[in-house]
Amino acid sequence: MSTGPVVFNASPLIALERIGQLDLVHQIFGSVLVPRAVVRETTPALVLPSWIAEQPLQRPLDPRIAHASLGPGETETVALAMEVSAGWVVLDERPARRLAQGLGLRVIGTLGLVLAGKRRGLIGNVKPFLDLLIQQGFYISPQLHNKVLRDAGETP
Repeated sequence: MSTGPVVFNASPLIALERIGQLDLVHQIFGSVLVPRAVVRETTPALVLPSWIAEQPLQRPLDPRIAHASLGPGETETVALAMEVSAGWVVLDERPARRLAQGLGLRVIGTLGLVLAGKRRGLIGNVKPFLDLLIQQGFYISPQLHNKVLRDAGETP
């Protein structure tokens, strides 16, 4: 699914860990990178497995990223994705997704990963995973919920 490194923000990792599906990331991408801010945001609640590697930023922030109103994790995730010419950047927050897309990065989020898991035959149906995410406090608008189900061939 990737042609370059994959860079993750904290929220998709936390969401998938809470529903017991963090390994889905490993099955889809193999190894992934996270910036220091994401490590700070995920620990101690989440012990990062060996296939998630911390990679500190090597260059100053691009002004387009520095001036965006993002949190530290999103800022460093987008910056690291630019630095390493990421094949994918994994973000859920809309402002961060828009910025990353505007910078020419390929973006996927938690729901996209669940959908990719189904398409690859790694999971049976996406609906149980959507239900678990919602139970864990992950917000999914009714429109997006229905779109993901339709895309998965599970029309509500």
